[in-house]
Amino acid sequence: MIKYTIRRFFVMLFTLFIIATATFFLLAAVPGDALTARTERLQEKTVINLYKKYGLDKPLMERYLITMKGLAVGDFGESIVFEGQTVQSIIRDKGPISARLGLQTMTLGVGVGLILGIIAAMKKGTWIDYAIVTLSILLISIPHLIFGMLLQKVFGAELRWFPIIGWPKGKDLWFGGWEYTVLPTLTGCFSYIASYARLLKTSMLDVMNQDYILTAESKGLSRWQIIRRHVLRNSFIPVMTNLPMSVAMCITGSFFIESIFAIPGFGKYYVEAVSTRDVSIVMGQTVIIAAIYIVVVFLTDILYTVIDPRIRIRGGKK
Repeated sequence: MIKYTIRRFFVMLFTLFIIATATFFLLAAVPGDALTARTERLQEKTVINLYKKYGLDKPLMERYLITMKGLAVGDFGESIVFEGQTVQSIIRDKGPISARLGLQTMTLGVGVGLILGIIAAMKKGTWIDYAIVTLSILLISIPHLIFGMLLQKVFGAELRWFPIIGWPKGKDLWFGGWEYTVLPTLTGCFSYIASYARLLKTSMLDVMNQDYILTAESKGLSRWQIIRRHVLRNSFIPVMTNLPMSVAMCITGSFFIESIFAIPGFGKYYVEAVSTRDVSIVMGQTVIIAAIYIVVVFLTDILYTVIDPRIRIRGGKK
């Protein structure tokens, strides 16, 4: 266990290094930079001072070494586009907004999706099964952008039940202002519902066809006992494979949803930083998002042994 943890730790560091390196050189390969639009009408001396201030006057490899050195100590630098903003300040101010939106979206979406998946598997071949499958296909086929605009039009503009833009702040940041969170949460949870409903249904039907389920039935166990003791536990292994990505996305925020509802979260700043080629912000947020994904995947590997005791950390089965 200790050797496995140490090995995975160094693998995570190497992966982050590769991601940071690739991000830097991809941004450097794009013509222009974040100061191009700002310096078009400035005097040459002012332009030189600006490039010197942000280190953009240095050779490519020197800038790369400076950037990687800063990332190693957690110094992501200052934003070129947003004056006075740093990655640390964006995480501190905007991170909780994206986290609340993501947690609400994932909790509702995954919860409803799992329930629908169980019902569809238990009612296989009935109209309920077909209705859930049809709903899942519909929900996963329509982009967030369309859902968000539709909800804004119907429940915001026409019925006026909920505000169409904005987000709770101040003392209401975590546990207040629920009317602002309803439409964004619904917009994001539909894809979770569709994905997890189909995934759990398929996994449960596969488990139900295994020989040990027939053995359990021959021993006289009731259908509910078989579902609870054998089917559900073994069916959740594929769900655990997808769950890390859902958790990571709920923490880092949904870029499109935040843009549609004008939510000042982590994702909105990331999209703006990429579009303006704000290198320091893009580098910092990319590394943080990648680190969250990698850590969650590592924790999921550990959780596999809880869901299925047959799985061992060394990768084998006993």
